[in-house]
Amino acid sequence: MKNNSVEEITEKLKNCRVAAIFCHVRPDGDTLGSGLALCAALRKAGKSAHVFCEDPVPEKFHFLPAAKTVKSQLSDDNFDILITVDCADIQRLGSFSKYFSKFRGVTVNIDHHVSNEGYAGVNLVKVCPATCQIMTGILKNSGFPVDKEVSDLLMLGLITDSGNFTHLDVTAETYETAAYLRGNGADMHSINYEMYGRQSKPRALLYGIAASGLKFALDDKFAYITVTRADMEKAGADGASTEGFVDLPLSVDGVEVAASVLEFKDNQYKVSLRSKGRVNVSSLAAGFGGGGHVLASGCMIFGSLEEVLDKLTYAVYQNL
Repeated sequence: MKNNSVEEITEKLKNCRVAAIFCHVRPDGDTLGSGLALCAALRKAGKSAHVFCEDPVPEKFHFLPAAKTVKSQLSDDNFDILITVDCADIQRLGSFSKYFSKFRGVTVNIDHHVSNEGYAGVNLVKVCPATCQIMTGILKNSGFPVDKEVSDLLMLGLITDSGNFTHLDVTAETYETAAYLRGNGADMHSINYEMYGRQSKPRALLYGIAASGLKFALDDKFAYITVTRADMEKAGADGASTEGFVDLPLSVDGVEVAASVLEFKDNQYKVSLRSKGRVNVSSLAAGFGGGGHVLASGCMIFGSLEEVLDKLTYAVYQNL
């Protein structure tokens, strides 16, 4: 893969007229923050831009007005550039992946995942805590407006994907990025409160159910929680409510790898993986067709819950 420079990305953005920006399925704060920030900056520079995502934006992000503007279906605009943000591979675009792969204009891939092999015509992949860190550098280099609206969106991704600046991959550059955004008006207090200081009653009930089922394996080096559709129905919650659940098993002394196993469909489970550093969970997830970061990754595993847990436990055993 040829990794293009910030300057090359900037040139493509400055020369575009109508941009389509794609977030990954089951959107999180980083894909939304980087995509919506880029969209806002392009519009402020006089260009036409739209953000698309196959899945609805979780309600918890609606405190930022831009989150309500994400579209789930392509408009009729004559796009001359397609941009993916925070998408480790093209399949993470969901239903938009075919459109992206067949597009004859400029395609750009901006991402921070180590597993990204560069699927666009122009790629900027830099391993760091968040795509929003990369996007901040791009917008600074471009000279596009980075006002309070843009800064809030970028700070959203920076805070959420860095674990509120607690992950091991946080560097001096991450804090410098945060300082720049704060200086441009980013409201860190409100973002932190919305992301970590509040939760709905259904999420609290679901968390209680999941926490009560905490399990350990492999001499307590592997811990996991499970969330079934029956659990979600009982609590009145949805899958988006489980974000952050994996932090509970990871916090236990002696645990090296933690997992949150969420029932997605019949015989299909979404697995979120976390590591304290001894195990590369990106490689572990890759064995199931997933990927992500060394310390935080995810994948889908098929089978009954018992089969999924057996497969997952054996995979962790092989990597310990």
